[in-house]
Amino acid sequence: MKRILLFVMTNLAVMVVLGIVINLLGLNRWLDANGLNVGGLMAFSLVVGFGGATISLLMSKFIAKASTGAQVINDSREPTHAWIVETVRRFADKAGIGMPEVAIYEGPPNAFATGAFKNSALVAVSTGLLQSMTREEVEAVIGHEVAHVANGDMVTMTLIQGVMNTFVVFISRIVGYFVDRVVFKTERGVGPGFMITTIVMDLLLGFLAAIIVAWFSRQREFRADAGSAQLMGNKQPMIHALARLGGLDPGEMPKSLQAMGISARPSGLMALFSSHPPMEERIARLQAAS
Repeated sequence: MKRILLFVMTNLAVMVVLGIVINLLGLNRWLDANGLNVGGLMAFSLVVGFGGATISLLMSKFIAKASTGAQVINDSREPTHAWIVETVRRFADKAGIGMPEVAIYEGPPNAFATGAFKNSALVAVSTGLLQSMTREEVEAVIGHEVAHVANGDMVTMTLIQGVMNTFVVFISRIVGYFVDRVVFKTERGVGPGFMITTIVMDLLLGFLAAIIVAWFSRQREFRADAGSAQLMGNKQPMIHALARLGGLDPGEMPKSLQAMGISARPSGLMALFSSHPPMEERIARLQAAS
């Protein structure tokens, strides 16, 4: 219930901020006396498309901690905590990034990295991961998450999501305006044809955009697996970690963190929308790497 409430409140906050920005900039007036103002619509689409994705990125660390209950352990003297922090520090130094915040959260075997900037990221592992894997395998998973940070994956995914969002908003309103004028013969402003068509196009194009974003996310996972192998100086620990994760239930991550987790279980048609490739494919790709 807490996760659902946080998700709803976050999205409401994003909508309020975007609404204020759009009104202050006058971007909600992309229809004028001459009809559709394409330039104005493009500006409106860019703000809506990139605004939500960017705000979510900037809030990502706060949302991650609040939704998982993750506790930062950078200053902890508990032996296991100290070992995790030192592992993150070693990999961060090797990857050339600033030391991330390190956290532990209660949950099934999984881990994630998030944050808007490479030098102030958050890397978190679950208690289930620590209990289910050897230290070497946990180190490989941590290497995977540090590689995400070093590769700038959080920003890359935000940019891709922003482009897709802009595409959906712009095209759906162009098509809606055309249908409203040509089919419904609306002469001024917008009529029901615009509203109905825009909603339908938002849904259809949204599905297409989700498939494209998920494909990019899966490629990002392959790179992070390879990055872990490079940080470890050996690909076998990551292969063993993936094999172990393949036999474990990763549980359900908060929606805002699903793409940043180490593990997921795509199957059937839903694999097209999955942020993670199948474990077998990840292992095969890593085994084939030189």
